[in-house]
Amino acid sequence: MNRNIISSFSDRPYLRFLEGCSSLDQLKQIHAQIITFGLTRFTYFTSRLLAKSAISENGDFDYARTIFDQTETPTSFDCNSMIMGYSKTPNPERGLSVYARMQIEGIEANTHTFPALVKTCVCFSSLSLVHGHIMKLGYDCDFYVISSIISMYSKCGRTELARQVFEESPMKNVPCWTSLISGYCFNGLIDQACEIFEAMPERNDVSYSAMISGYVQNDQFNEAIRLFRDLKICTDLRSNPSILVSVLNACGSVGAFEEGKWVHSYINENLLGYDLKLGTALIDFHAKCGFIKHALEIFSAMNCKDITAWSSVIMGLAINGENELALRLFNEMERSGPNPNAVTFIGVLTACNHTTLINEAWRLFGCMAKVYGIFPLIEHYGCMVDLLARAGKIKEAKMMISTMPMEPDGIILGSMLNGCMMHGYAELAERVGKLLIQLEPQHSGRYVIMANMYANIGWWEGVVSVRNLMKETGAGAVPAWSFVEVNGVVHKFVANDKSHPQWRDIDIVLNKLKRTSLSSLFN
Repeated sequence: MNRNIISSFSDRPYLRFLEGCSSLDQLKQIHAQIITFGLTRFTYFTSRLLAKSAISENGDFDYARTIFDQTETPTSFDCNSMIMGYSKTPNPERGLSVYARMQIEGIEANTHTFPALVKTCVCFSSLSLVHGHIMKLGYDCDFYVISSIISMYSKCGRTELARQVFEESPMKNVPCWTSLISGYCFNGLIDQACEIFEAMPERNDVSYSAMISGYVQNDQFNEAIRLFRDLKICTDLRSNPSILVSVLNACGSVGAFEEGKWVHSYINENLLGYDLKLGTALIDFHAKCGFIKHALEIFSAMNCKDITAWSSVIMGLAINGENELALRLFNEMERSGPNPNAVTFIGVLTACNHTTLINEAWRLFGCMAKVYGIFPLIEHYGCMVDLLARAGKIKEAKMMISTMPMEPDGIILGSMLNGCMMHGYAELAERVGKLLIQLEPQHSGRYVIMANMYANIGWWEGVVSVRNLMKETGAGAVPAWSFVEVNGVVHKFVANDKSHPQWRDIDIVLNKLKRTSLSSLFN
């Protein structure tokens, strides 16, 4: 009898549509039908409804919590759904209370419980407690449980414990190795991550993705590109979008246009489409390489655009000097797109980097809090101070710094110093310069600017004093460098660099160019 009821109910559209429902209203309608037919006594229906509410992107966790609280005898599946749901909320630690209820009511945990539970541990003490329960119940041999523990110990900054768990695990699969690699990268231990990556008995696209994204997170962009080339040669790329996103970020950071262009072609040839992550990464890459027209074409081709995509294209336009277009696009977003966020306003304020746009910058700066409830961060103040100082509005820039709710950083004081020097405010420039050196005593560029300022006004004693101070503090000069891309390979150079394997040949060519230019000059 019960089997017939369930079978009949399963054929009804409102249950079949449960997996495809896209709003809370639809979810509530289905729930109402379940109650109307008296089927809440069947855990099959309530469990599916609970899971849809708690875990699905289109669900509603508050509604899931209401369902769970009204469930007299929840199953392990129900509890696991709630723990997983809590792990995705701003307060993941509340998932521990669900596990506590399981223990009190004798609900048995299973292999799906602990990978989710570990993710709810936001501090070391709760993680070590859960780890103890895992050991006690004998789940320390489960690959996915071990992988989760390694990952969370790393996020707590306890990489030595993550490594210990890894080493003591009798069996290690690719996710376990990959979790340790990601953990090391997360904590800036890139050499240890490389060591584990090289020692892996087998690798897949996920492990390659972890290592490549780790390089990018730690600003080792050329290494990320190099590993990506190895991946293309050794294995099938398998269209892993996360790898492509990381590589595009690396290419944009060092201007490796050819490699990034290859990735773009690969996306088009394999019909991957411009989803939010890939599309935004392509926009950012093309904008940083100076091809803003391509960035705009990608933005237009994206079917769905979130605030990150809008912010990326606005910032891209701003850094490429397309100020008016960036502001027009921002106005379009205000009319028909998502609400701007703090990153968006950094882009539009950057776009106001011309004296004719000062009033617009003030208007936008005021709109942040009044219209959108976004309180300016130090980056927003930095944009305004830079704009005012370069425009010669030194008094306004000084006033803004004095009224900031936070202390100015080196970037803001540096902008103020440059503005003072540009517009002849020597006395104020000297005061700001001294503050900068106190704030960043190891930043050699600050001493150089001060020495140049003293040289410009002919005060050579000041030049000698600054240089002596630089020697006393041990602020060594950071050499400037440049990237050159040849046949898809990015080469880095500094002044008098002899580290390149072809430096002798390069030196010969440069000397020939010098002789040729001098010859043409005198002839």
